[in-house]
Amino acid sequence: MFMTQLLSPTAKRMKAIRDKRMAMSPVRKAKKAENQRKRRANPSAAKGKDYDHKTSSFKTVKANRGNDGKGTKSESGKNYKIG
Repeated sequence: MFMTQLLSPTAKRMKAIRDKRMAMSPVRKAKKAENQRKRRANPSAAKGKDYDHKTSSFKTVKANRGNDGKGTKSESGKNYKIG
């Protein structure tokens, strides 16, 4: 039960451009590649979980995306271990 953002057509188009640019940035590409390597190496540990680049382990989606209950504002712009 997720609600999408209520954006105007122009804002929606601009957001799609920003999101695409971020997804294709070198840092995001490196994180995606690392995530794929880890998942392929250990599929049973990865099942139903997200890879946390900060702790270098698989965590539940809720714990990883919520920063273990601390929220995500405090971790923005951090340098994570990749590779």
